[in-house]
Amino acid sequence: MTESKKVWLITGAVRGMGLEFARAVLAAGDSLVATGRDTARLAKAVGSSNDLLTIKLDVTRSEDADAAVKAAVDRFGRIDVLVNNAASFFAGYFEELTPKQMDLQLQTSLVGPMNVTRAVLPVMRKQGSGHIIAISSSAGFAGFEFGTAYAASKFGLEGFMESLAPEVAPFGIHTTIVNPGFFRTELLTEESTSYATGAISDYAARRDPLVAYWKSMNGKQSGDPAKLARAIITIAGQSPPPRRFIAGADAIGGVERKIVALEEDIESNRALSTSLDIDR
Repeated sequence: MTESKKVWLITGAVRGMGLEFARAVLAAGDSLVATGRDTARLAKAVGSSNDLLTIKLDVTRSEDADAAVKAAVDRFGRIDVLVNNAASFFAGYFEELTPKQMDLQLQTSLVGPMNVTRAVLPVMRKQGSGHIIAISSSAGFAGFEFGTAYAASKFGLEGFMESLAPEVAPFGIHTTIVNPGFFRTELLTEESTSYATGAISDYAARRDPLVAYWKSMNGKQSGDPAKLARAIITIAGQSPPPRRFIAGADAIGGVERKIVALEEDIESNRALSTSLDIDR
């Protein structure tokens, strides 16, 4: 394997955005460790290649993460890029989401990336190089009605990644947060989206229209996941790679609105805020 040929490990590569990432990596001529919970389905989805290793990985199981990383190093000798992509989507009003649903959201979309990152870091530290890419969301910088569980997991993921960055930078390891907007993946299919199971009458008038909206958006998202996958290849090749990549015009618009809102919050109480030091 040449020095210019990267070794990627991608979680949640069975379908959706993860599968597009996997295809883009192989198309770029790099080596790939594609992981997912269903190995038969994974192998069928990504095909076969001398540059490909498919491994079972449930990101909520730290032992799976350790085994996948060991298999990757045994096969390719190193791991250059980790893409923490695997996630879930529990939609609903907070009071109507069960504690179990909230736990499942956090286990998959927050604790899962931590498990895989913890397994990969010793390899990257030994190499003196590496790149950890976390697939967050526009919900990672701006919460939204009906999205308490999902946004909580993505806000947590971003806090984890932003804090991790200075910890691992001295070892030559880079980090990138990716904030996709609406991309035409399988996230909103019945297989990927779970709705709150509770039914509180005070929310009824707003609940049904929101469920209908989210279901209607499936297959109508404006973003092209294949283009996003190629963009990930591009930013992984930049030196240094960006700390954050806001993916999609809609995501950029959301960030710009959040910046305006933050500036308004600062100015609305600037005098009060700056008067809080201990009197000397």
